[in-house]
Amino acid sequence: MSGNTFGKIFKITTFGESHGRAMGSILDGCPPQIELTKEDIQLELDRRKPGQSDVTTQRKEDDAVEIMSGVFEGKTLGTPIGMIIYNKDQKSKDYSDIKDVFRPNHADITYQAKYGHRDYRGGGRASARETVNWVAAGAVAKKILQKEGITVNGFVSEIGKIKAETINHKKTANKYFFCDESKLSELDSMFNKLIEEGNSVGAKLGVIVENCPVGLGDPVFEKLDANLAKAIMTINAVKSVSIGNVDDLLTLKGSEARDEITASGYSSNNSGGILGGISNGDDINLSFIIKPTSSIKTKGKTVNKDGEEVDIEVKGRHDPCVGIRAVPIAEAMVSIVLVDHLLINRAQCADVDQKLPFTE
Repeated sequence: MSGNTFGKIFKITTFGESHGRAMGSILDGCPPQIELTKEDIQLELDRRKPGQSDVTTQRKEDDAVEIMSGVFEGKTLGTPIGMIIYNKDQKSKDYSDIKDVFRPNHADITYQAKYGHRDYRGGGRASARETVNWVAAGAVAKKILQKEGITVNGFVSEIGKIKAETINHKKTANKYFFCDESKLSELDSMFNKLIEEGNSVGAKLGVIVENCPVGLGDPVFEKLDANLAKAIMTINAVKSVSIGNVDDLLTLKGSEARDEITASGYSSNNSGGILGGISNGDDINLSFIIKPTSSIKTKGKTVNKDGEEVDIEVKGRHDPCVGIRAVPIAEAMVSIVLVDHLLINRAQCADVDQKLPFTE
């Protein structure tokens, strides 16, 4: 069983290592006649690419995508879409000093134990560089969702101890993807200190799906929320995922949390738009937490390949908060899951009038 494929009908299979020649993917199951250009994909890749500000890794990659197959005259053919993105700015020598030691809180030690051989240059397949493939596939998924009137917007709500007081999920234009403009000076000050000391912080992010139709997902092993959680947990450094109003669930009583139904719709959305694993037509909202970047200049303890204790100080180009660049990655993974469920639902329930009692 391969761990390099994601999805059931709308399915992506990826290849490539962080410091290899290229990253690439095959996207299968895409419907035909979806308007798609290289620019549509590049737009999303540009949101993710490194080196765009002083608070992200300074690796300089154009992340220029080439569509190898599956698109003709600006429309998808319904055949596999092959995409490739060549790596341009690998600095493998940055990792030569740690080829025989294991970076704490990385996949190095488990990767080595599992396979007995690893590409230590930037983490190989375990690197967040892999997510460039997901964002490319997510751009295609977004084009499909756009035809259905479904929107997917991500944002950052907390970085370290700094929390947004207001959230506008459609306004994430600044370099932090942070919606609360009043916090930008605090963030600048925090990151200047982190960069000076060679340290990092974690972040809390969110994704909101609007205009999602009712009926996506199954009630047992293919719950929509379960698949969304898996997609988000796939993102590097994510340690927890929540769907709906989990911050208040421990203090709310059942009578307050149960999203009562009226003739005009739901009275609240504590469930996050999903009931019994099936979308209920309300907005889907999820949040997740990304740990602090572990590749930092601050000296720490580890062991080498012989089990000897050694000090480690990771050189190279790393993010003081990897969560910032995770916004377009999360949007991509959520979009891929939604398209997959849309296609599954159409195949199974094409003859069912999936309307709610209060739907006009």
